[in-house]
Amino acid sequence: MATLRPLRAQGITCSLARTSIGSSRCTAASKLSPASRIQLRYKSGPYGYTQAKSLVFSEYGEPKDVLKLHTHSISPTLPSSSVLLRALAAPINPADVNTIQGTYGAKPSFSSLLGTEQPSVIPGNEGVFEVVSSSADTIQKGDWVIPKKTQFGTWRTHALAPADAVIKVEKDGLNPVQAGTVAVNPCSAYRMLRDYVHDPAPMREGDWFLQNGANSGVGRAAIQLGKLWGYRSINVVRARDTPEATQQLKDELVALGATHVVTEDEFLAREFKDQLGEWTRGSSEGVRLGLNCVGGKSAQTIAKSLGVGGTMVTYGGMARQPVALPTGLLIFKDVRFVGFWLSRWADRDPRSKEQTVAEILDLVRAGKFRDVPVVEVPWTWDTELETLKEAVQGTLQGFRSGKGIFVFRDT
Repeated sequence: MATLRPLRAQGITCSLARTSIGSSRCTAASKLSPASRIQLRYKSGPYGYTQAKSLVFSEYGEPKDVLKLHTHSISPTLPSSSVLLRALAAPINPADVNTIQGTYGAKPSFSSLLGTEQPSVIPGNEGVFEVVSSSADTIQKGDWVIPKKTQFGTWRTHALAPADAVIKVEKDGLNPVQAGTVAVNPCSAYRMLRDYVHDPAPMREGDWFLQNGANSGVGRAAIQLGKLWGYRSINVVRARDTPEATQQLKDELVALGATHVVTEDEFLAREFKDQLGEWTRGSSEGVRLGLNCVGGKSAQTIAKSLGVGGTMVTYGGMARQPVALPTGLLIFKDVRFVGFWLSRWADRDPRSKEQTVAEILDLVRAGKFRDVPVVEVPWTWDTELETLKEAVQGTLQGFRSGKGIFVFRDT
């Protein structure tokens, strides 16, 4: 039932909303309430206007310096084929932080549509929303939807969007974190494992792939999908503060389906070449696919580890070092080097995104794909801006116990 409360500030009568956030705590996604227990609650003002809050920025910089919390109102009269949405969960991905910093490959369009003092952008490319009301035939009240394309602006309590700008997901058997984190990391891993090896055939059962950043969201997804499809994997991680913590991480990834796990130091050591040969003995093609999100020496070692005709896909550069490749790999081993950008794939082929999301969520429901560890950041109507900014700023800092994710409550 809608909660009535007086308007706190007179917002514009446009189609968007304002929000705020709360304290964070670490939680497993599986502990969140399933779809059947989600409450339909949203703030209403006079004449049925929905109050909303959004994180916004009007200039590039560090999140702690440029993020603001903006409040506005959404008209109860929906345009044709539109949906009024209430946010359930929205992750904080590194690409979101890079967008705020102005270092990401795609620059957003600044707009005054929300009634901000300066043209602004709502960050956030990923999340799940519940439909509060709909003027479209294909989407009904209570449905769950995710953005169809990037730069949707998910860090807000409510949104008004065209119905064709979202993808409906079947919510049965899912919780908000599972639905809200499916579109970026799992989809990236899925497409890189499936789309880049062709000659002499696509990746087959028993084939090897090698990846750095194996403890990342993409890395964990690649381990699990690879295991399901019969691939064997060599996974590189950063060593933790103690040998015990490092071994615990290795064991965790092996439990997910990793064949072998090594630290960055072990990977870069001279002895690794012999170890790799021992692991892949009997495979005529060696390592067929390498996934690189680090760059620098780590990427170079992946390239050198590939078999003849192998492919290295770069999708990130966490070390902020260039990928330097020996010419001999191109000439004598016919190694291929390509890049993957999720935004390009998702925006060019939304139908493929919809199919990939559906397949991964089916695996989640079947218990074959585990949730990524998360650090839950509750966002209620009274959550302070500083809490939200701290959660965003901390995304790129040091070892984290899980992905930061805004979970919306009583907004």
